[in-house]
Amino acid sequence: MRQLPNEQLIYVGDTLRCPYGSRPKDEVIKFTLEMVQFLLQKNIKMIVVACNTATAFALNELTNLLTIPVIGVIHPGARAAIKATRNNHIGIIGTEGTIRSSAYPNTLKEINDLIQVTSLACPLFVPMVEKGILHGKQAVQIVGETLRPLKSAHKMDTLILGCTHYPLIESTIQQIMGENVQLISSSEETARETSTLLDVHQILNRNHLTAPHQFYTTGDLNLFKKIAKTLFNKEITNLKTVTVEKVAF
Repeated sequence: MRQLPNEQLIYVGDTLRCPYGSRPKDEVIKFTLEMVQFLLQKNIKMIVVACNTATAFALNELTNLLTIPVIGVIHPGARAAIKATRNNHIGIIGTEGTIRSSAYPNTLKEINDLIQVTSLACPLFVPMVEKGILHGKQAVQIVGETLRPLKSAHKMDTLILGCTHYPLIESTIQQIMGENVQLISSSEETARETSTLLDVHQILNRNHLTAPHQFYTTGDLNLFKKIAKTLFNKEITNLKTVTVEKVAF
């Protein structure tokens, strides 16, 4: 929203079936296609897959299926990490699905084959964030225990937060990993690349935004409002629950 103030954003979060990280690849692809089909009915001009697991498993399929531009969060995050690292040792934390896919190590090594990668699945983080446990003793305990093998065994100087939930607990992760490890969230880099792609395809809106943003959830609306308030630091009113149709492309 900061990067593209003139663009209308239409967001759908599949909170009913969250988390995707522990699900089989075929199921993640199916669910992602259903989300995309819902968004296509809104006359959109570009898709941002703002989920690392969905990006890892479904981005290629979406790119082949759709005629509009599609961007995921993995390549932007990988590029930002390579730019930040000083010793070429990059850590990745993510859901089981994202880590299992090897999408980040493969992407990092495609860009720079000298990069050393250490990955760790953190299955407790998404449920923790969904429950609103972002700070405090319980958050520190869960994050500390989960990241212990990463912190004690390796010397990376850069750590990719390979899940879009993780920036909400970034301060706790930083506390555990220490100030010498730079944390990388793909979100800002993805926003910049989205802006570039819209410009390249000549579909960037250069007029003042008049249409309001739209936010949809497949799950509990009150929980969604709570998370939205945490993200925006204010009440977001244009939130709706939606039932996503099962579709076949």
